[in-house]
Amino acid sequence: MKKIFLLALWGLWNTCAYAQQEYDTLKIEKKALDSLFIEEIESPKTNQKPKVLHAEPLYIDLIRDLGARKGEKEWNMGFGMQDKRNYDQFEALLEYEWAPIDRLGLEVELPVSLYSFRNGNRNGSIPSNKLESLKIAGQYTFLVSEKHNTSLAIGYIHQFELVDFDRLGRDEPFKGNIFNPFLVAAKRWGSNYHSLIYTGPVIEKAYQSQSNLGFEVNYNLHYMVTGTRNFIGLEVNQEIFDGKSIATLRPQMRLAIAENLMIGIVSAIPIGQPDVGLGSFVRLIYEPGFKALH
Repeated sequence: MKKIFLLALWGLWNTCAYAQQEYDTLKIEKKALDSLFIEEIESPKTNQKPKVLHAEPLYIDLIRDLGARKGEKEWNMGFGMQDKRNYDQFEALLEYEWAPIDRLGLEVELPVSLYSFRNGNRNGSIPSNKLESLKIAGQYTFLVSEKHNTSLAIGYIHQFELVDFDRLGRDEPFKGNIFNPFLVAAKRWGSNYHSLIYTGPVIEKAYQSQSNLGFEVNYNLHYMVTGTRNFIGLEVNQEIFDGKSIATLRPQMRLAIAENLMIGIVSAIPIGQPDVGLGSFVRLIYEPGFKALH
């Protein structure tokens, strides 16, 4: 009996030792894969500046990757729905962004909003369908610290607000402007964890009316899967207008479905917004010319 017991202990010990060895081997392989992938993204080619890999939020995204390199470009298509209790809001966007020189990103976007009553309910009124604006933007990464895995950028978004679809042809097409300077600070913690803050004032100025001043703060935390650009994370969008603060939690994930094609899936959970329910958003990201080496 004693011999059987000792043999069982010996077998259990060998099993645990083997499992630990397998775990250590897998851990080393994952670390090596991470290092290779990060090096692939960050290592500069001829005449290129250094770049730090950061996870980019999916709902309020960046104008271009932080530390963008000349020649990078990207097409985005987005589709979303938001429950507004008595009606639904549908949103769509078409966006093109590119880097004409190292660390400078430019963007042109056309966002559309459509509205529909819910389940035949026609109480009250709904906003008019419209092409929200012609949106142009620029972003410059002024600090890239490879030692601290940190990037800092400043940018500016200008939106030429457009009139509702049902007023096109009767009124002037543009009804005002939105001015939005912003600051971005991002840091990667180790190989997988990413944090980012995106913040700045928002000034809305309709023609022949006073300006409205607000402030936006967007907090982001993501975990990027080893050796890939896939991630899961949380984006928190906070808006402050007229002394009131509202926030929306946006759990999200990004999945690469080809070397140069990714899909982002986002949920919306409003906080302190009694007239707004749950929402969802999907973003298709196409990067012409991107090719992974590993």
